[in-house]
This record gives sequence, C-alpha cells and structure tokens, in this order.
Amino acid sequence: MSASTERRIGVFTLGGTIAMLPGPKGAAPALGGAELLEAIGGAIGDLAVTATDVAAVPSAHLASRTVWRLGDQLARATAEQGLAGVVVTSGTDTLEEVAFLLDLLWRRPEPVVVTGGMRHPGLPGADGPANLRAAVVVAADPGARGLGVMVVLDDEVHAARCVTKTSTHRPSAFRSVPGSLGWVVEDRLRLVLRPAGRPRVPPPQVDAAPRVALLTHALGDDGSAVRAVLASGVDGLVYEASGGGHVGPTVADALASAAAQVPVALASRTGGGPVLERTYDYIGSEQDLVRRGLLGAAWLPGRKARLLLEVLLAAGIQGERLRALLADPFGDEEPVPAP
Repeated sequence: MSASTERRIGVFTLGGTIAMLPGPKGAAPALGGAELLEAIGGAIGDLAVTATDVAAVPSAHLASRTVWRLGDQLARATAEQGLAGVVVTSGTDTLEEVAFLLDLLWRRPEPVVVTGGMRHPGLPGADGPANLRAAVVVAADPGARGLGVMVVLDDEVHAARCVTKTSTHRPSAFRSVPGSLGWVVEDRLRLVLRPAGRPRVPPPQVDAAPRVALLTHALGDDGSAVRAVLASGVDGLVYEASGGGHVGPTVADALASAAAQVPVALASRTGGGPVLERTYDYIGSEQDLVRRGLLGAAWLPGRKARLLLEVLLAAGIQGERLRALLADPFGDEEPVPAP
C-alpha cells in the first residue's frame, strides 16, 4: 500500500504505568513510544502509526504548562504531518486532568485520544497494549472528528470533560458521569453519545504562571485552610463544598474574605451533578456563597474546575467574562477571544 493511501496517526508519549517496567523495589518509566507500538498486536487496517517521545515521567510529576506546550506541539504536528488523529499516552494518576486540559486547548477537528495502563508490562494481564490499540482505532475513525479530546481505556470511550478515575488498581478504573460515549469492539469505534458543544475558552499565555489552589470541605472545617492558602499568595481558589455547594458559617466567612481578594470558584465534592443555584438559602448555602462573591464552576469537579480557572487567569480573563466562562465553558459558538 502506498504512503498516499495511508492514514497517519501520531502517538505522543508522556510516560506513566503504560511505559514502566519492574525494578528491584517497584516499577518506573522505561519504555519509549516505539516499544509501546511494538506491543499493540500488529497493523491496524491502512494506518501508519508513528511515535514521538515527549516525556518519561509518572503523571503526578506533570505540570500544567507542560500540557499547554504539548497542546501546541500536537496542533503543529497534526498540521505539518497531515495526521488524521492523535494519541497521547500518560500515567493514569492525573490522566483525566491531562485530557481535560488538552480539551480546553484543542481547536482542530482531528480527534485527540488520551490513554494509559493500570497494570504495567511486567504484570500478568497488562492492559496498556490493548488500551493503546483501542485509542489508535478511535483516533483514526472519521466519526470521532469534531469530538475534541477523549479518553480510551478498557475499550470504553469517554469525553474528557466527564471522565474520572474511580479505582487505584482495576483495569476498569475510569468512569464517566453521566456515561461514556461508546466502545471499541473488533477494532471498530461504536459511538452512542456525542458531547454537546466545544470548549469556548481562550488559549492561555504559556509563560503565565497563575497559582490556583484546590480545597475540599470536610465535617468540622473551620475555615483555617482557606485563610492559610490565601495568605500564601495564590491567584485563585477552587473550593469543593459539600452536597450542592454548602459549607458551615466560619468557612463561609473565610471564603467571602478570599473572594474579596482573588477569584474563588465553587464546586461540589460529590463528583456528580452541578452546584445548585436556587434551592437552599441559609448561611453557607449555595445562594449565600454566591452573594458573598463566589463564582459557580458549573458541574465540573474541583480538580477540573481548578484547571479551567488556571487557563482563564493565564489568558487574562477577569470580571463578568470570568464568571460566565466558569459557569458555562462549553458551547456551540466560536471560542471567546483573548482580551
């Protein structure tokens, strides 16, 4: 088959369990992209798959700006090499955040698929090769165009905005609320859902370095953590409240003081469903916190809301535009331009 009839897929590696081998006391990154491709079980149709090594680290070592730069690298490679789609391999510890951040940055129609492994290649039943093969299948499928960034593990296809890791060890660790987009079966993508809209946030300035903290409410919280974080000089804060967006009186006072100085986004620690807007009205309720200056973070869990706020601050977004984009970062209209 001639090169002109081949569809090209680029695989970009960051490291993680999928690329680790066992040592005397435990696994560590050891494999590059070429070695990962050798293990996927042979050719896939008419695809020409190439590998580019970007990093070789556990995913907990990654920084936001590393992912911002990776987004630029993927866009350039897609345009220059005529790629039909892109796959990123990453550690699963922060895979959902890598995927979500890439999704906020991605503006091209070609699909980007993030995958990894829960069992390293030195363990029985290592899942990395199967996950990588399924990810390549999704990245190459014309039906995946326009869907932005997805996550593929255990033959399930997830939207980056919805997926979360729910287990420390099981191959089926990743789940989506409200549900996955579909499956990979017999080297074919079977889509049953499509995400609504695309991210409409402006791109961040790569050299910007806003500091955004994330805190989670717990029974008996007295607000001291909020005050300590604010004193450290952060540029923003995301607070995961209990239930639909609720805290005690002392925490409410601390959050109000913080919101008078930096943007404070309100999320729910539940991991499912949006922060409420008009159900409860008592001290520390969602309505009380909004009146005190907190910004709603739509239905995003705190770790994703933190990345969104970080990107918006790095793009120079402030005031009502910041409030609007935190409340509704996805839409059908064109991305909001930078100020």
